[in-house]
Amino acid sequence: MPDLFEDVARRFKSFSGGRSRGWRMDDGAVKAAYARWAPVYDWVFGVVFNSGRRAAVDVVNELPAGRVLECGVGTGISLPDYRRDHRITGVDLSPEMLDRARARVSTERLGHVEALEEADAGDLAFDDAAFDTSVAMFVITVVPDPSAVMSELARVTRRGGAVILVSHFADQKGWRKMIGEVFAPLSAALGWHTDFQLGRIMGRSDLRLAQKRRVGPLGFFTLLVFERL
Repeated sequence: MPDLFEDVARRFKSFSGGRSRGWRMDDGAVKAAYARWAPVYDWVFGVVFNSGRRAAVDVVNELPAGRVLECGVGTGISLPDYRRDHRITGVDLSPEMLDRARARVSTERLGHVEALEEADAGDLAFDDAAFDTSVAMFVITVVPDPSAVMSELARVTRRGGAVILVSHFADQKGWRKMIGEVFAPLSAALGWHTDFQLGRIMGRSDLRLAQKRRVGPLGFFTLLVFERL
């Protein structure tokens, strides 16, 4: 495990030219990093991110049955937790992560999963208003163009539907900020930035913030639920 982390960290450093704070991975670097992490992602991050994922899925499961898009579905670790009357489509940039998601769907017989597709979250091929709900868990602070991803999430979600995000944002202070700084090197290896400002994705005319609350270990993550206007 340490060797894997060191290898990914070295790869990140080579992509970044030694930069870390404020620098964002491009799509190629993100795919390379997650290809390395795919075999052990669930073991390493499953517990760490579980409470944030479950908080987002719980919001989905409180909604009427409908079509749900999960952007950044990864290994599909959240797929078994969705209510079975929802119809789930998952997209991810990493083919290696998607291979594991497809294996999970087959092994666990997750018939409510309609499709798993390789896609750029900032340039989705789906029709406008194709989904009742769109979810992005621990994604928005990774992608090279967060504004484009927010636009796409809003576009493919029907009016009155929900756009749900969960991640760590840099609006935290005190000991939460200190924890973010401690974990910054690990976050950087995934292209996940602890210095991401929440304001970068707020203030859109097509989305109304309906809920914001801290979730996860010690409230380290933030859950955002938007209504599509």
